[in-house]
Amino acid sequence: MKTKLLFLIIWGVTSSVFAQDFIPIWKGSRMPNSKGIEVKDSISNERIYKVGTPGIYVFEPSKAENKGAAVLIIPGGGYARLAYQISGFQLAKWYNTFGVTAFVLSHRMPQSPDVEESYKAPLQDAQRAMRYIRANAGQWGININKVGVMGCSAGGHLSACLSTFTEDWSKTGDKLDAFSFTPNFTILISPVISMGEFAHKGSVLNLLGKDASQKLKDQFSCDKRVTENTPPAFIVHSTDDKTVPSLNSIFYYTALKEHNVKMSTLHIFPEGGHNIALRNNPGTTNKWTLLAEEWLGDIGMLSAK
Repeated sequence: MKTKLLFLIIWGVTSSVFAQDFIPIWKGSRMPNSKGIEVKDSISNERIYKVGTPGIYVFEPSKAENKGAAVLIIPGGGYARLAYQISGFQLAKWYNTFGVTAFVLSHRMPQSPDVEESYKAPLQDAQRAMRYIRANAGQWGININKVGVMGCSAGGHLSACLSTFTEDWSKTGDKLDAFSFTPNFTILISPVISMGEFAHKGSVLNLLGKDASQKLKDQFSCDKRVTENTPPAFIVHSTDDKTVPSLNSIFYYTALKEHNVKMSTLHIFPEGGHNIALRNNPGTTNKWTLLAEEWLGDIGMLSAK
């Protein structure tokens, strides 16, 4: 009896970790950049450390309040883990409160034993996720021209990569290839942008490796990849961020300005530390969520479907 009770308790805890619908994004198609090695997901302390099945967790608003917009949320974690709760699920629930459908990405880690080319895997999964959302937009009441991306810290870097890379690393030959992977808007919180002097060293090491060439570092410095076709961005950082210098956000905004990407905005608050939280921030930093929601309205994402 005790054994049965213990099993039920463990099962209940495990099943409640992810109560949302999970959709494998490569199901029915060969996942690129894979050696075919089986990798089991590893989850501990609200962090995902290994991802064997890349996919998206779906968070839907009420049908009555659905604005037809969607966002792909990429959690942070220095490309070594995914802080899926604090920079994933919590943000997704916030988006639902004002009618936006949210998807939280669980992507492969660069250091996965199954990955052939480490630096390609996270972006391949992000590109595929965007295509999957647009290909199936009808079932969620989404306008395919109102699908953005949001990321925190290293998730911000991957979001900026998704917004600036034109290289198609997720093509498989199936029907999803017909859909664009470029988001319509970008929201970045304490983002890693540069792989140069002001980079987050952990993200550089985990994504590009210890012997990364300068060419590869430049390729993944998103401020160097901005063009006039880059989607507008809402950027938030704090001056007292000791993990990722706020210069990263300044570099990205400057590039957007130089290429005349209209409706982009940058907010650097005096306090907040790294990976500014959804709530309970010091002083004016706590206003970033209100500003973000109003900005989405400014760029037409929250207007009638």
